[in-house]
Amino acid sequence: MEQAPALTPFPLDVLLGRIAHEWETRQRIFDLPTARFWKKADGVDLSMEFMGRPAATPVGPAAGPHSQMAQNIVLGWLAGARVFELKTVQVLDELDIERPCIDMETIGFNIEWSQELLVAESLEEYVKAWMIIEILRHWEPLKPFIGDDSGPYVFDMSVGYDLAGIQTDKVAGFMDSLIDAGPEIERLRPLIPEPFAEFRDHPFPTRVSDSLTLSTFHGCPPDEIEAMVKHLMDRHGLDVIVKLNPTLLGFPRVVEILQKDLAYEHIRLNRLSFVDDLEIDRAVDLITDLQKYAAGRDRKFGVKLTNTMVVNNDRDFLPADPMYMSGPPLHVLATSLLDDLLSTMPGTFKVAGHDGPVQVSFSAGVAKGNISATVGMGVAPATLSSDLLRPGGYGRLEPMLRQLEKDMAENGAATLEEWHQYSWEQARAAGFRGPAEAHMTDIVKGHGKKQYDLYAHEDPPRSVDHDLEMWGCVACNFCVTVCPNDAFFRLPTPEGSDMSGRQQYFVLAELCNECGNCMVFCPENGDPAQVKPKLYLDRGRFELGTGQGFLLRPDGDGVSIKARQGSEPEIERLDRLLNDPAEGLPVRAADL
Repeated sequence: MEQAPALTPFPLDVLLGRIAHEWETRQRIFDLPTARFWKKADGVDLSMEFMGRPAATPVGPAAGPHSQMAQNIVLGWLAGARVFELKTVQVLDELDIERPCIDMETIGFNIEWSQELLVAESLEEYVKAWMIIEILRHWEPLKPFIGDDSGPYVFDMSVGYDLAGIQTDKVAGFMDSLIDAGPEIERLRPLIPEPFAEFRDHPFPTRVSDSLTLSTFHGCPPDEIEAMVKHLMDRHGLDVIVKLNPTLLGFPRVVEILQKDLAYEHIRLNRLSFVDDLEIDRAVDLITDLQKYAAGRDRKFGVKLTNTMVVNNDRDFLPADPMYMSGPPLHVLATSLLDDLLSTMPGTFKVAGHDGPVQVSFSAGVAKGNISATVGMGVAPATLSSDLLRPGGYGRLEPMLRQLEKDMAENGAATLEEWHQYSWEQARAAGFRGPAEAHMTDIVKGHGKKQYDLYAHEDPPRSVDHDLEMWGCVACNFCVTVCPNDAFFRLPTPEGSDMSGRQQYFVLAELCNECGNCMVFCPENGDPAQVKPKLYLDRGRFELGTGQGFLLRPDGDGVSIKARQGSEPEIERLDRLLNDPAEGLPVRAADL
């Protein structure tokens, strides 16, 4: 039996139509309220350079579930992200990833490691996101909420996982088409719908991305890494960042930090991942050689700290072994590795107090509670994924940036350069080599440890003893905010309705890949992705699906509803909710 693809992206006209319709009916975009849109603060400048490219803030989503589809990227931009590490693309683009694939119940694990779209679909998603952001930053209705100048942003592509794969026509063509996206933009331009007709002739920049974070995954030989970097610089003219693994710390050190200092004794490390991975001495040589190679070709080179940590699966939730650990303990490992590299290779890295040529990107448990210390180390950018998978979702970015602005302002730093200098001076005055060692010491041995150890993260999300139902629930809104793909939306329960609850929740089936994150955080017993009404805009997906489900079709100014067998009694309720003139279905009926 033919299987439905994991994700079916919405076309550009449907996404832009939804933006216009949702803005008109509820003044939200992809269900993100304007209170969580980011706007530059007066007196504090968060701008930075990423591999020589300007960006208005030092944060953004890491390559993962938040940078795979166009609406994900747009949501990040609205909330303040300005550096986007696009989800990693590889030549094998028809993967069978088991479900659920994300477990954020405590610290964060996943078994999902590559793109879930075809390479051609990934290209289109990234170009669509680029075009939508360019439209929104010039769209007058948004100016009061994002400012007249929302600042520059960077798309950083990511590919993996071996030289043979990135040399294929499929992956090489993907990279070339982001370096010069002119043909793709012209193909998509006619799809710009009427609410945004003024942008049909807009001069969209055609260079979507010309930097790349190389995902080497776990166990990639150092000679292979070197060959890939040189190929990307020579064949594609790219500036390249290499993602490093926390295994560089060595097995004894990781055991000491993870199991002894932080008390995660139950996490079983995968010893083979240390045997196969790059070791510190070879990493030092590799960084030195690749920096020289890049400089000789007028290219830039950097490193990213870090990839996830391979661990054995000792939990019942995820169906595959091994799994990959992220979140707070990874932050401690990555900070420790940064301090090791700075002491081993002084003057090499472009961080606070060193001013070397090698840029350091950071992605490991970044959150509001550590954003100021993380950025103070001089890393640029600080990308994140785990924190965005928690309640609040993309809306957690704006308060994070406000916290950084507040801490800078209170300590007299008007720019990130001044914040780096302040952090350096404070660390040195306290007897540390620099802010990396100061931060590491605090989170491993000091007061900050309580944010990272087992005892801060051993309790599961709150729950109630009630089975989730299609209509009515505690209306916590978690399913909407923790979904990285924006597959959920909510509508107010009509007055006089026989449905319980203040809000009713719906799933846009094409955008749901059953990652499991909504199930983890739902306080009731059940899987919202399966229990809440599944709405289909695509007939093919509807016909391939099973269980409850509803196909939507345009009907005048509203929608008509076709139910799968057994779901017909729910049509009357759906009709009342989705065709409500006040809010209703966020997608325009004409776009179905």
